[in-house]
Formats: sequence, structure tokens, C-alpha cells
Amino acid sequence: MERLADLDERLLAALRNDGRAPIAALAARLGVSRATITSRIDKLTAAGVIVGFTVRVRDYAEASTVRATSFIEVEGRSTDRVIVHLRGFPEIQSLHTTNGGWDLVAEIACPDLPAFDDVLRRIRSIDGVVNSETSLLLSSVLR
Repeated sequence: MERLADLDERLLAALRNDGRAPIAALAARLGVSRATITSRIDKLTAAGVIVGFTVRVRDYAEASTVRATSFIEVEGRSTDRVIVHLRGFPEIQSLHTTNGGWDLVAEIACPDLPAFDDVLRRIRSIDGVVNSETSLLLSSVLR
């Protein structure tokens, strides 16, 4: 897909803010017709830009969840193999490739500290992972 149009960018921002907003409200906010909003959402979904709709909950609803960001260094050309392993971890909420000193960044969520400790142990035991650094997320100030 080519670069997103300004309207598409504004539509995605509005949907990130409220994924349940009615088409009519989105159209009014963005100054276009309901048919335009519907066709843009359909186009973005068909192109794979929008991959789904989900619910976001307030931090206090997940207060007992241990959340962290883990930076992972991978040996040589084993990145694809490591990614395959990490995709199987239900505790990993998202996984990103990156540049700089780290090869991968994983966002982790666990029900408690023992489960968190186990996830870190399993990540470090993957063949090809040579180093990791993990930081607990204490509170969210912007989402």
C-alpha cells in the first residue's frame, strides 16, 4: 500500500482514540461523509493497515499484572529462529525488530512475579539469545 493520505492518518488517530466511535461521529469529526469513512475503513482493513479492533482497559483493571519491556540481543543470523520461538510465548504482547545495540524489543505481561521470572528464564534459554535487559513498567502516563 502506498503512503497513507492525510484523511486516513486522521481516521486512524480517531479510531485509536475511540475504536467504537460511530461512523456518523467519525464523519462529522473529520468533515467528510459517512460513505467516505466506511469506504476508507474498508480500504484500510483490506490493505492490512487495520488488522483488528480491540478493547483498552484502564490501568487499575490490570493492576495486578506485571508489565515489562525486554530488549533482546540475538547472535548472528538467528533472529528469524528466535522470533519464531518468541511468538509462541503468550506473555509477549508485542514483538518488534529494532536497530542499535538490541535486535528485538518485547512487551511482556504476566499475572505475577514468579510468572514474570519464568518468562525471563525462558527468553534467555532460547538458542541464539545472547543478552537481554528488561525493565518493569510501573505506571502509564500516556497511551
